[in-house]
Amino acid sequence: MKKAVISLSGGMDSTGLLVHLLAKGYEVYCLSFYYGQKHRVELSRANANVEYLKMQGFKVHQMVSDISGAMSVFDSALTTDDVEVPEGHYEQDNMKATVVPNRNAIFASVIYGYALSLANKYNELINIGLGVHSGDHAIYPDCRPEFYEAIENAFKIGNWDSDRVNFYLPYLDGDKYTILKDAEKSIEKLDGVDFNTIFRNTNTSYNPDEQGRSSGTSGADVERILAFHQLGKKDPVEYVDTWENVLEGALQLEKEYQEGIQ
Repeated sequence: MKKAVISLSGGMDSTGLLVHLLAKGYEVYCLSFYYGQKHRVELSRANANVEYLKMQGFKVHQMVSDISGAMSVFDSALTTDDVEVPEGHYEQDNMKATVVPNRNAIFASVIYGYALSLANKYNELINIGLGVHSGDHAIYPDCRPEFYEAIENAFKIGNWDSDRVNFYLPYLDGDKYTILKDAEKSIEKLDGVDFNTIFRNTNTSYNPDEQGRSSGTSGADVERILAFHQLGKKDPVEYVDTWENVLEGALQLEKEYQEGIQ
């Protein structure tokens, strides 16, 4: 059976990638990271989906890597207690506060080492799956195609047996709607797997409440809400407000953004 290693955050992007790979017949090794993120509920959601998929008979493995010590010196609204998570549309300049310096490079480096170790252990090719996407905004430079082209080249130069490891980034030029649409098709191929159960077991919100309910107001929330609306589905995750209200808020923010760029 083909093997893949992915960074499974517990968000909708990496979860979409997980079902995508399972639908393609992969055995998937998931590495989840605790890096001091305030929205750590995503880790329990990731574990819930792994256990759910294992119960359906799929070959999924998960490890959680605690790198919070190393990343505690970084400054970001996602990790620093006295910095509030900004709310609004992703195109607003204040959303740059949600960038965690060098996060994706660190994740990719650890994932690459794990994949190379598995490749040598099993003497076979391993694909590294990352659910990154460039979307319609530019605040995350470490989600751009040129970043991953450069970093994959650097890893290949800096490691023995790097021909046994390949990056697989199917959503790189897409957005959250691309991911949801693909996940819908993938889940149709997975016996016993329910779309709503899978995405109920995810977290996209950067500022969920103490009960783990999504705020519906962070930039990531808004992008997710609009993606479900475009797909014609109600988001099964729990919000602090009704679906109708969070959708109305997201649509209003999108309208204001579109009017502002005209």
